[in-house]
Amino acid sequence: MDLTNKSVLIIKPSSMGDVVHSLPLIHALKRNYPSCYVGWVIQKGLVSLLEADPNIDRTYPIDIPSTSEPSATLRTYVSALSKTVTCLRTLRSQFADHPYDLVLDLHASFRSGLVGSMNPGGVRLGFAEAKELNTFFQSKLVHCASNILHAVDKNLSFAKYLKINVEPTDFQLFLGPEAQHEASSFLEQSGASTKKRLVYANPATRWATKFWNERAWAQLADKLILELESLVIFGGASTELHYVNRIVSLMTQKPVIAAGRLSPIGAAALIANSNVYVGVDSGPMHIAAILGKPVVAIFGPTDPAKVGPYGHGHSIIRVEGLFCLGCRKSVCNDKRCMNEIPAERAFEEIKKLTNWT
Repeated sequence: MDLTNKSVLIIKPSSMGDVVHSLPLIHALKRNYPSCYVGWVIQKGLVSLLEADPNIDRTYPIDIPSTSEPSATLRTYVSALSKTVTCLRTLRSQFADHPYDLVLDLHASFRSGLVGSMNPGGVRLGFAEAKELNTFFQSKLVHCASNILHAVDKNLSFAKYLKINVEPTDFQLFLGPEAQHEASSFLEQSGASTKKRLVYANPATRWATKFWNERAWAQLADKLILELESLVIFGGASTELHYVNRIVSLMTQKPVIAAGRLSPIGAAALIANSNVYVGVDSGPMHIAAILGKPVVAIFGPTDPAKVGPYGHGHSIIRVEGLFCLGCRKSVCNDKRCMNEIPAERAFEEIKKLTNWT
C-alpha cells in the first residue's frame, strides 16, 4: 500500500507500555513515507510521550476511565460509557474536518473499533485475532504468525502487511529538551550528583498481583546504596506514592523519591539519566527498554515472552517451577510467584548487568 501523501490515524490510547510498543511501527511508517500525515488517538495523561516526536503530526487526547483496572467499579463503567459517547461525538466532528486515508487499530478492543468507525471513509486495518467484536469494524485484517508472541512484534506485523521495512533506529522514544530539563532540574533539586551511579526503581503497577513485597524492595534499595554506593530513585505515579513511602519507611538509607513529581515524559528522561532500571511489569519498564537501558524485571502473573522488556541486555527474574506462572490474575491470595523472589537475587542481577562491584 502506497502511503505517499496519505494520512494515517493510529488508535492506541493506552496504556503507557502499549503506547511505547507501538512507536517502532509508527517511526518505520514515517521513515518510509515521510510525506504521510500521522494522527494518534491517545489518553490525555500520556500525550506528553508523543509531544516531542517529529513523526506524530497531531494527537487526539481523550479522557475515558479504564474499565480494565482491577479496582474498576460500577461507577467506573457508567462514567466510561458516558465519556465514551462524548468522545465519539468529538472525534467524529474532528475526523469529518480531517478524514484519514488509513486507520491502524492497534488497540484491538470494541471501543477502539468504535473510535475508528468515526473516521469517514478510508481503510480500517486491525488484528485478525482481536476480540470484543473488534474485527467487525475493520476493512482489512492483519494475521500474526503463531510464533509471534511479544506485543512489539505483533504490532510490527502491520509493517509487514504494509510492506514497510523496520530498522533499529525506529526503536526510540523522543524526549525533547523540556523533558530533559525537567529531569535534570529534579536531580539538582534533590541534591543528587550526576556523577553517582543511578538506579531507577519502579515498584508499583496497576495489578496488585504484580507487586513485589515491600520488605524485599527496602532490602534491595539499602544494599544498592550501601554496597554499590548508588543512588536509588523510586519512580511512579502520584497515586503510587503511598506504596513507595511504605517501602522507604522500612529502609535504613535514604533514596530519592520521584513518584508523582514528574510528567510521564519527564520520568522517561529521568530513566534516560539512570544507569539501570529495576522494577515490576509496568509502563516505565518498557520505556527503559526502548531507551536502551539495562532492565532487571521482576515477573510473576504475566508472561515476559509477551510483555517483557523488548530487546537484548535485560534480565528477567521469576520463581521458576510454579505451575501458575503467567496466570494473568489480577487478584490472588497466594502470590508465591512474587513473594518468593529474594532481594539478593535482584541485587546480583543488577551487578551482573552493570558490571558494578
